[in-house]
Amino acid sequence: MDKIILHVDMDAFFASVEQKDNPKLKGKPVIVGGVSERGVVSTCSYEARKYGVKSAMPIFMAQKLCPQGIYLRGRYWRYKEVSAQIFNIFREVTPLVEPLSIDEAYLDITNSKFKDYKEAAIYIKRRVYKEVGLTLSIGISYNKFLAKLASDWNKPNGIMIITEDMIPEILKPLPISKIYGLGQKSVRRLNNMGLFKIEDLYIHPKEFFVEYFGKYGIDIYNRIRGIDDRVVTPNRDRKSYGKETTLKFDTDDKDELSNYLKSFSTQISSYLEEKNIFIKTITVKYKTSSFINHTRSKTLTHYINKAEDIYNIAIEIIEEEVFSEPIRLIGLTVSSIKEEKVEQLTLF
Repeated sequence: MDKIILHVDMDAFFASVEQKDNPKLKGKPVIVGGVSERGVVSTCSYEARKYGVKSAMPIFMAQKLCPQGIYLRGRYWRYKEVSAQIFNIFREVTPLVEPLSIDEAYLDITNSKFKDYKEAAIYIKRRVYKEVGLTLSIGISYNKFLAKLASDWNKPNGIMIITEDMIPEILKPLPISKIYGLGQKSVRRLNNMGLFKIEDLYIHPKEFFVEYFGKYGIDIYNRIRGIDDRVVTPNRDRKSYGKETTLKFDTDDKDELSNYLKSFSTQISSYLEEKNIFIKTITVKYKTSSFINHTRSKTLTHYINKAEDIYNIAIEIIEEEVFSEPIRLIGLTVSSIKEEKVEQLTLF
């Protein structure tokens, strides 16, 4: 392989940290995310997954599936602490580490001290287990798309390698939901057309992909052929900032929702001003009592970062909405970011 990319993904990270810190939880169905019925599952242990519990599931549904589960509030300060230890190990292997989240990353080890990519993967797994006490899964390939696909292959605690000679046959039986860049709506639309597996898409020409996916069509066309030219980029800049909360009681009272948006605007603005960042796209997200997500956005012609300006746009968005049922979650996100670089000027 010309390039050697690893995708490293911690196994059930939050739940695994809880089990490591409290040995009494080992082997038990641990669900992290909240203890009230209004919460959402952040992560659950593999013992809980056997019952059908999964991330992003409402707690009340998880409780029905796994009433004997141990439900814990997340300790995010602790997860960040453990994550920092793990990422330090990654950066000892290669400086080319691109974080995707608190518990997963791409590593480009093409020019690292390791000539054998499997040796590098085993080294990382052993170091993390010895020093942190957690397991992880690693996908190895010659590009990002295939490495990420591979890391999910033998979870938990697995290693999977995808080489050029395995393409496209290894991809064809996979569901199209596995294609990076395809959202749920696109998957549903393709399923309605009778396209369920990658092999169903593979037979179509480039023109089909451009027609259905627009400017991203060529990327999708290439990925199912094992082509992905994205490079591993260390210290990826954040593209958005947001806050959201699940309400204690469902509501369609816009005055009540506006209070949450005001609080979110203040918190987001505080962060933006501290970092000297400006934005021009504001998105309000809400989830109805029947768990249907809605997002509404407005993009300005100019950049802002003041709480009052963000809040005013958020209110405009929410006032235009007609709720068909009560709301259980409200959120606010800002994007289209511009960072102002400030230089200290001297008198001379």
